[in-house]
Amino acid sequence: MAVAPPRQLSKTFQPTSGTLLVPSHSLTSSQVFTVAQRFLSCSKMRGFVLLLALVYSAAAQHQALIDYLERRLLAIEDRISLWQEQTTRYASELRELKQQMVSQLESLDKEKETLRTTLDGVGTRVDRVERELDYLETQNGAQPCVDVDDKLIEQQVTLVKEKQKAKYFKLTDCSDMISSIKAMKILKRVGGPKGMWTKDTGGASGKVYIFNGTAEDTINEFATVQDFTRSAGFSLSTDVKIPSTWKGTGHVVYNNHVYYVNQEEEIRVVKFDTKNKSITDSVVFPVQDHVPVYGLNPETVMDLAVDEEGLWAIYATRQNERHISMAKMDSNSLDVEQMWDTNCPRENAETAFIICGTLYVVYNTKQPGRSRVQCVFDVNDLVTNEEAPLVYFPKRYGFHASLKYNPQEQLLYAWDDGYQILYKLSMKKKLEI
Repeated sequence: MAVAPPRQLSKTFQPTSGTLLVPSHSLTSSQVFTVAQRFLSCSKMRGFVLLLALVYSAAAQHQALIDYLERRLLAIEDRISLWQEQTTRYASELRELKQQMVSQLESLDKEKETLRTTLDGVGTRVDRVERELDYLETQNGAQPCVDVDDKLIEQQVTLVKEKQKAKYFKLTDCSDMISSIKAMKILKRVGGPKGMWTKDTGGASGKVYIFNGTAEDTINEFATVQDFTRSAGFSLSTDVKIPSTWKGTGHVVYNNHVYYVNQEEEIRVVKFDTKNKSITDSVVFPVQDHVPVYGLNPETVMDLAVDEEGLWAIYATRQNERHISMAKMDSNSLDVEQMWDTNCPRENAETAFIICGTLYVVYNTKQPGRSRVQCVFDVNDLVTNEEAPLVYFPKRYGFHASLKYNPQEQLLYAWDDGYQILYKLSMKKKLEI
């Protein structure tokens, strides 16, 4: 019996990856269904495995992110804890500092009250001592402040007689002299410890002039005394610049002109017009070998003064080194009309002024005390040291840098350690002595 050769597989069922090799001629419908189910099951399995792999990968990334965030949060919590500790410590230290400050302030308040009480007691005792000294001075009288040097007097007597041969002819009938300081008024404090302030002593205007310092070239001009007192510093003033630097505090303002002292190689008196802002005249003062006129104000080499008679110059020379000299000047031409050597010593003199032809020299001590008029010189010989009353100034801050007499008001304009002061004078006639 002949055997039939085996049939070849159908081309539609060539083996491929993932397929079941089943001969097409032997597949029944149930077998085909089974094969299909198995094929579907394998596809689902592979999808499921792929899904699991994706889920696992995502879970791993999520966990890493969570770990990173947890580490950052822990670091932030550590910093917050550190800040809280520092804040607590700082708050504690501030409370302790506050308690210490409160304690120290209370202690300072107690010490302040104790010091105030002590100062009040000292002030009372000082006032009592001053009253007792004033009483003793009025009871015992004061010795004139005149240096007794027979040799010096003998050497100078001839020269003094020569200068005083010509009698001084008064320009007015003024015969007033100081009796006492009636009142004192402190206007304000402006400028440095040394300076000069004044009004126009000729009464030409009510302007106030401030010479701040001892070697400057700018004058502060105020329209009135009221402007000066209410001004904050020099804010309400007008600057008046002069062509050369003044020396010392011995200047005056008279009939719209500033008379000031300039020193370069020699002493020069300069006349400056305050309206035209120009120099009207200037002269070299005809005396050689100048020395500072006041022992306690060495910057002042010459002190100009104005009284009822006009312009005067107060100075000192090496020829008469121990004493003060004075001269009458013509305010128009600046000519020197007459000169006198006084018996008032330079030592411990702080400043001087002239009233009705009488020179009043004010003295103090190197450790400032109460200023006093202790030497006078009258060009008409109507007042002597023995007859003149001893005049004390009220206690103040230091010693006077300048005293300027205003004959229109009978006031003294004083500069004392930067304070601008007015002294009201009580007068009497010279013949009443």
